[in-house]
Amino acid sequence: MAVTDYLREQFMPHIWCPGCGHGIVLNSLVRAVEQIGLEKNDVVMVSGIGCSARMAGYLDFHTMHTLHGRALAFATGAKMGNPRLKVIVPMGDGDALAIGGNHFIHAARRNMDLTAIVMNNNIYGMTGGQFSPATPKNRYATTAPYGTIDEPFDVVKVATAAGASFVARSTTYHVNELIKLIREGIEHPGFSVIEILDQCPTYYGRKNLSGSAVDMLKHFKENSVKIGKGTGAPGEIEIGVFVKEVRPEYCDKYESLVKEVQGGKK
Repeated sequence: MAVTDYLREQFMPHIWCPGCGHGIVLNSLVRAVEQIGLEKNDVVMVSGIGCSARMAGYLDFHTMHTLHGRALAFATGAKMGNPRLKVIVPMGDGDALAIGGNHFIHAARRNMDLTAIVMNNNIYGMTGGQFSPATPKNRYATTAPYGTIDEPFDVVKVATAAGASFVARSTTYHVNELIKLIREGIEHPGFSVIEILDQCPTYYGRKNLSGSAVDMLKHFKENSVKIGKGTGAPGEIEIGVFVKEVRPEYCDKYESLVKEVQGGKK
């Protein structure tokens, strides 16, 4: 069974708060890996710092728990060292887009075969509830006691503009679709970004009077629409696959270059 076969049970119980959506993401991820039929030794999981980063410690793959915002840099090294490996990078919205923002856009433009799973709960959870680059305007956080005034990043638009060849979005409510999207992202031969809107009842929900974790999941259910099916109303969440293009993959291009240069030597 995927949930038990892939977990390091010696590290349980986990540290996530009751109602946190990260457990749903972990469950969906291991089910996607099982559906693909990957061997544990063929998977590398690289994480940075934060609530989302703990996922690497709980899964029985090759794993690296690295520096804040630097997971994609370490993942790039792992993939270049052994391109046959499937490298999966779970990140939070702050981890991916604030201190890790530069790595994010350059990983996208290179189109290296990495799968970035961005768990967007609109806040820094582990470090104290500060607002993140994805926190919507007029929301409260420990560093925004009067509400945020910053324009938030749209993860899908940033990934698309930077050149990611697979870009998708779902929520922790849409579990069956989430498994499918993660599987598609892992199987896609290029840089994949799956944004997952994910409830944080402890910090974001409590500070913004969003109710319980169940209330936050209901919000995802009631406000999500398939791509192109919405009305454009404020608060609508478009879900689905936004970009899926086959482009030359970075490691393949590099290998071809090396063979070309070596073949031309006298």
